[in-house]
Amino acid sequence: MKLAETRAIGDIVIADDDPDDRSLALDALAFSGWNRGVRQAANGEELLSLLRGKQGKPARPALVLLDLNMPRKNGFEALQEIRRDEGLRDLPVVVLSTSRDEEDVLRSFRLGCNAYHSKPDSFAALEGLMAELLRYWFESSEIPHGAGPG
Repeated sequence: MKLAETRAIGDIVIADDDPDDRSLALDALAFSGWNRGVRQAANGEELLSLLRGKQGKPARPALVLLDLNMPRKNGFEALQEIRRDEGLRDLPVVVLSTSRDEEDVLRSFRLGCNAYHSKPDSFAALEGLMAELLRYWFESSEIPHGAGPG
């Protein structure tokens, strides 16, 4: 699959405090055909800093993959700030969490996530999920204007 050639699309940002989970997500994206940039944040503060450009050029990703359980600023808090920020509120945000708690799902949607997925238990399942997300967000869905590269 050559997703990056289907249309102009921006990078993906992964916000997760676990470096192993970020590494697995990167590998799964690559195995699924993703050959564009992926930026990383280890907590909600880093994510918001990255998105707002407080550490260089602002990231304008086409998709944010957001973990909920992170230090300093958790995923709920980061999502709430993204949706309140005029310049960020239209970013597609997919929650990718170990939690299967119905309250976490409900709270995530109430705060404005676009989708919620539990982290799969195997790499093969993670690769399948990433392939599905890439197809959905970059082939069959329209993404907000400005989400493509610069």
